[in-house]
Amino acid sequence: MKHIQSRDNPFYKQLKKLAESGRERRKVGKTLLDGAHLIVAFEQAMGAVETLVISESCLSTYQKSAELVRVVEGHELTVLSDSLMRELGLVESPSGLLAVAKTPQTVTQPNPNINAVLLDAVQDPGNLGTLLRTAAAAGIRQVLLSPGCASAWSPKVLRAGQGAHFVLNIIEEADLASFLAGFSGTSIVTCLDGAVSLYEARWRTPSAWVFGSEGQGVRQALIDMASLRVKIPMPGAVESLNVGAAAAICLFEAYRQSL
Repeated sequence: MKHIQSRDNPFYKQLKKLAESGRERRKVGKTLLDGAHLIVAFEQAMGAVETLVISESCLSTYQKSAELVRVVEGHELTVLSDSLMRELGLVESPSGLLAVAKTPQTVTQPNPNINAVLLDAVQDPGNLGTLLRTAAAAGIRQVLLSPGCASAWSPKVLRAGQGAHFVLNIIEEADLASFLAGFSGTSIVTCLDGAVSLYEARWRTPSAWVFGSEGQGVRQALIDMASLRVKIPMPGAVESLNVGAAAAICLFEAYRQSL
């Protein structure tokens, strides 16, 4: 068991780079997983993580948690001081347990003949992770991310996704317009102009749902390409929904209609 208490330690410096730099994560093909649930989900889908790192305070109490004991069992531990763990800045409330893992390799060519979710410049890591988790829960198998989206494999997005990454084909830096042009089913976008109620709309499968950035929404060029425009009826005194909430409503309505 290794104990690290200095930020000058080479291994800690590497952790810090992985925590802060998307370029570094892409260069070495690794990322950081925060929390027992995410680590278990990774190992069930992808195999063993490379390194398990635990904070001093978590080490002193982990045997009280059956889940943590199962995660730690069979792994050599690297122990960080609590202050160093906080300085990594992975998430607002670090769990005290993280892992270094190889970034899974995904298929780089999207399939134009199956359901898809397309995300246009979704920059908030929490929203992106939530969208991935929602897509996976709704039975979607592929998600395309345009340039301008947050990095799908950043620790914050992974934490918000809670394992969804490992059951999805995630294609980053995707040309959404090109995909829509060749898509075999119905492309659907949420907007107000020229839209019909989500609950009255009908479409043929497969379907490709397009969701946009938190502030700007979907680009007009993509709206113009969509086969169908839908809106979510909102009887309350608000003008819009968070993109994660809107996507959940749409994707599970699509699932309901498929039954």
